[in-house]
Amino acid sequence: MLTAPRLAHLTPNWFAVVMGTGIIAVATSSLPVNLPGRRGIALTFWLLAVTLLAVLVTAFAVHWIRHTEHAREYARSSTMFPFYGALPMAVLTVGAGTAAVGSTVIPAGLAFGIAGTLWALGTIGGLATSAVMAGRLRAVADRGTAVPAWLMPVVPPMVSAATGAALVTHLPEGGPRVAMLAGCYALFTLALVFALFIVALLAAEFRDGGLPPLQALPTMWIPLGIVGQSIAAANNLGTAAGHAVGHDTANVLHLFGLGYGLLMGTVMIVVLAAVGVLTARAFRSGLTFTMSWWSFIFPVGACAVGMGAFGVAGDFEIPRLLSAGLLCALVLAWCVVAVHTAHRVRTRALPAPA
Repeated sequence: MLTAPRLAHLTPNWFAVVMGTGIIAVATSSLPVNLPGRRGIALTFWLLAVTLLAVLVTAFAVHWIRHTEHAREYARSSTMFPFYGALPMAVLTVGAGTAAVGSTVIPAGLAFGIAGTLWALGTIGGLATSAVMAGRLRAVADRGTAVPAWLMPVVPPMVSAATGAALVTHLPEGGPRVAMLAGCYALFTLALVFALFIVALLAAEFRDGGLPPLQALPTMWIPLGIVGQSIAAANNLGTAAGHAVGHDTANVLHLFGLGYGLLMGTVMIVVLAAVGVLTARAFRSGLTFTMSWWSFIFPVGACAVGMGAFGVAGDFEIPRLLSAGLLCALVLAWCVVAVHTAHRVRTRALPAPA
């Protein structure tokens, strides 16, 4: 049981548990390949993600109220602050699951109302974490060494863009749909430009200083999150454009999504292969469980969702099959990481000081 004293070191990276759980519900529900039991799997993981989000939000509130000094210390920490991006992404992921899965078990109007509210909250939170991260990066002398976790507060607007596309058709025709579509493309652009800047910093750091330490190596998977989410956003928005703008404009946006998906899908495959090799070597070198293992989960789910969206938008078979393969790997990885996490919570090894 997580009592108040144990919550002293409940850090924001715990919300990656919600992200990783919720993305399975989203990926399964949107999977463009028929798999037996997919509806039950999606529903189970959505309900679990909702429960985890409720528990963690409550626990995090207790953490801030009862352990304010620890909470402020973590928020000021250059190492831990980036993981505050996990909170809005957890909210956005549960919102997306509510739209995709919840609408099949509760009234659709209620489901999309909840999804829209969570989308708004997650988007505001994501813009806030991006703004704070931008401010910290401007202070060159104090920003520290570039690490993959720096992408965490930057990815939320891209998740907003990817998940907001599903809400476009549930808005009144005309101005509201156009505004939502334009806003999502603005979020897409903001996140992509900011992420590319950080990736450039990471590339320079890896060139000069080498890869992260062994126990932090799972964070090398984090960049795949924005790759997958950006593919999903470009193609989901391209599809949604057909319900919001004129035929010619919608066709251009649709073609942009396909071109972007082809380019970034190629990048995704190369990066997946590279980090897969690095991770295999890390396990052979003695990589042991830490909460950084959750860095494996959401990025793979994002890639599965992205490939699924690309496959549907272009009616391509290979991306659809790749989406199914990634989803199978995702569920297996989630089971391994979740069992390790639950065991350490039960034995009181977690939460632990960061």
